[in-house]
Amino acid sequence: MIEVLMRQGVRVPAMMAALLCCGAWAGAPPLGLPPLPIPADNPQTPAKIALGDALFHDARFSSTGEIACKNCHLDAIAFHDGRPVAKGVRMQRGTRNAPTVVNAAYYDYQFWDGRAQTLEQQALQPLLNPIEHGLRSEDEILNIVRRDANYVARFAEAFGASAQSITITHLTQAIAAYERTLISGDSAFDRWYYGGDLTAMSDSAKRGFEVFTGPGHCAQCHTVTRQYALFTDQAFHNANASFALLGADPERRAAEFMQARTANIDQRVLSDREASELGRFAVTGRREDLGAFKTPSLRNIARTPPYLHDGSLNTLEKVVEYFNNGGKLNPRDPGPNPFQSPLIRPLNLSAEQKRDLVAFLKSLTSPEYAEPAYRG
Repeated sequence: MIEVLMRQGVRVPAMMAALLCCGAWAGAPPLGLPPLPIPADNPQTPAKIALGDALFHDARFSSTGEIACKNCHLDAIAFHDGRPVAKGVRMQRGTRNAPTVVNAAYYDYQFWDGRAQTLEQQALQPLLNPIEHGLRSEDEILNIVRRDANYVARFAEAFGASAQSITITHLTQAIAAYERTLISGDSAFDRWYYGGDLTAMSDSAKRGFEVFTGPGHCAQCHTVTRQYALFTDQAFHNANASFALLGADPERRAAEFMQARTANIDQRVLSDREASELGRFAVTGRREDLGAFKTPSLRNIARTPPYLHDGSLNTLEKVVEYFNNGGKLNPRDPGPNPFQSPLIRPLNLSAEQKRDLVAFLKSLTSPEYAEPAYRG
């Protein structure tokens, strides 16, 4: 099948080729990851994956013809964009850091606030957001593929759909199928912890893992099991980042948001910085979710700066210092806020423990995203 796709001129990324050859979606994931969950109504097929790859990298799916999904999720840097916050059409900047798509197939929720539960649901929202792709309707999206003979042929192959029977569901399923090939494990940590290679990690990184699971309390949110490590508890926590933007009375700001709430939460939180800082609350309306954001995975974290939902910390050293101070970059900064998670508290780590913890975080980079493979 790989050879057939390549003869047809279809771009076949190395990771996709490996997955198609080894059948990773059928239960053979990279070292350190569990079997890949595949929804029953959207099974993986080579034709669907290749179509989704093309859609993901096509800038025609934007109002200016300049923005594709790849613009915020660059193959070269572990499907991240390297910016504090994402940039969309007409150079507009959103309010949140663009999460990597790598291993998103394992998440129970998508986006920082979890407003989508599946990759299929997630795939549509950026296309219609005026800050991101800026397309006005689903019909505008479908007209792009229905008028392209190559896309029509590929939708027919993937879904058996004629030009006029192509639907938004088909399009989002194809993008999601491609994103499910972007899974990444087999890091130095995995080879040491799960593979038994005692030389795979440095002594500093090994000590850092002891800090991670011990006095650093990192594993309370960035979970690791004896079978695999997603490095996320799939939950939402208020870590104090940017929460001060809601002012002295965040509950009043939250009440105002709910009173003026529209169905388009996606547009509101990416265009209004204060609304963005409501976090999970904007989705659930629950007081306990005020300022809470999803725990990101730590895999390939060294390749995806800057960090936190607002992109406010640009190095791993600053991230470690921030959490060592209980949700502050400087111990003298105000806080904690009344809604801050009790899991975010001062750690009192030594300078050596902090250095070792950073070394451990750097050990979570998978070979396909390690330097110098993608330098420049």
